[in-house]
Amino acid sequence: MFTGIIEEVGTVVSFAQKGTGAVLTVTAGLPLEEIRTGDSICVSGACLTVTSKGAGRFSADVSAETLARTTFRSLKPGSRVNLERAMAISGRLDGHLVYGHVDGTGKVREIRHSGDSRVFHMGADPSIMKHLVFKGSVALDGVSLTVSAVHPDGFEVALVPFTLDRTTLGGARPGDMVNVETDIVGKYVLRFLERKDSGVSRDFLKKHGFA
Repeated sequence: MFTGIIEEVGTVVSFAQKGTGAVLTVTAGLPLEEIRTGDSICVSGACLTVTSKGAGRFSADVSAETLARTTFRSLKPGSRVNLERAMAISGRLDGHLVYGHVDGTGKVREIRHSGDSRVFHMGADPSIMKHLVFKGSVALDGVSLTVSAVHPDGFEVALVPFTLDRTTLGGARPGDMVNVETDIVGKYVLRFLERKDSGVSRDFLKKHGFA
């Protein structure tokens, strides 16, 4: 489990096909002496397992499922990726609960300046949009963000200078694709609402102050 607070931006050394998947090797300034093989690292939003490590770098296998759901198909040597180690139980949850299970990809449609911040207008598939709510949480390339607007076919998020400076999103341009993970809480709520025998309805949530 992760928080969506990026620790480091790494650089792809190699991305090689392996069967139906791939092997990704990344250089990183993370304290690799504290990372063991088998540990989880969130790489631009996708939870990967460290299979080996060397001086200033680590490698991880990428499954066919991850290739199908993420932007990893376009990775190449020199690509920059956001990195976050798994959250320690004793740590602070400064972002939101991020599982590293990417739902799909979204497209940067427009970037507007708002003072020192930037507002990203994102396009996304209906399967992603149904989980998004105004002021809810979303992770873009592993970065924890707050949904500032919801449209019929997309949504907006505002990025402050600190986030722009310390993540790959600072270099994003209209037309770029990013990995999207919606909030797990919203997924469970929708699942309950879709179950006819759950006893939970929109009227029930409204009555009890949840809507």
